[in-house]
Amino acid sequence: MKKLLVIVAILSLFQVKAQIDPVKYPTYTNIEDALKAKDVVYSMSFRDKGLFNLPPQIRNFKSIFFLNIMGNKFEKMDQEIFTLKGLEILNINENSIKFIPNEIGELTKLISFSMSLNSLTDINPNIAKLQKLKAIHLDANNLSIFPEALMEIPSLEEINLQGNQISFISDKLDNIKNLKSLNLSANQINDLGNLSFPKDLKYLELQENSIAKLPENLFDSKKLEFLNVSQNNIKEISSKIKGLKGIVSLNLANNDLKDLPTEISQLKNLKTLILTGNPMTKSTVEKLKNLMPQTQIYF
Repeated sequence: MKKLLVIVAILSLFQVKAQIDPVKYPTYTNIEDALKAKDVVYSMSFRDKGLFNLPPQIRNFKSIFFLNIMGNKFEKMDQEIFTLKGLEILNINENSIKFIPNEIGELTKLISFSMSLNSLTDINPNIAKLQKLKAIHLDANNLSIFPEALMEIPSLEEINLQGNQISFISDKLDNIKNLKSLNLSANQINDLGNLSFPKDLKYLELQENSIAKLPENLFDSKKLEFLNVSQNNIKEISSKIKGLKGIVSLNLANNDLKDLPTEISQLKNLKTLILTGNPMTKSTVEKLKNLMPQTQIYF
């Protein structure tokens, strides 16, 4: 699991870097070269350098908007980070940091914040001051509840909390108005109550939990395109599933489903339905195939 999360974190970093023009904004990988640079320094990466601390000279570079210190030995966030008020992209994946200091609220220009594969047990409420934040990755930490501070950042479009120990989610989730992608897979969720989801949500990952029932409000998510609830304890799907008008891919593998409601045939955009690992008879699957000839069903 950890190895997979590392790969995902690296891929996410590549996607971010793809948005940076390497000619206009060259990424410096050591402080010496940056200090010698004739042009303004905007981007720095100290990835996999075995560092315990940032070079103090980094304070000289007030124009940095991209900083990557992934894969080092940091046990805390250095104060030098918070002198870089222009930071927009901050990657601190794969370190040993246990807490986020109050100063995080000073980085008000942050758009993307990645702190996966650390040792966080909670999230500093000052993160709520990052009102421009669009993406946050906190996967593979030790969080036990969904961070309340994230509920106060309506600009967020992507949240990744995969591989934590989350068992509780506040009913304020729909406050994150612009949220499009939410990953809560591999946590300890067993009851979602009647949780409401943001109306613009497109991607929802809830696999590898202990969920017994999907909340009724989920089926009001008309823009949801990809839903993965595999490897849970779901025994029944509500007939209200017909409300997922935009669903393209639905993964229900490895649950305890013996059948699905006939209303699922109303999902005209559904291209892929995964049912492997459920106690369904071949006759039930054949019935579903006849109901949904436009859907590729895996059993």
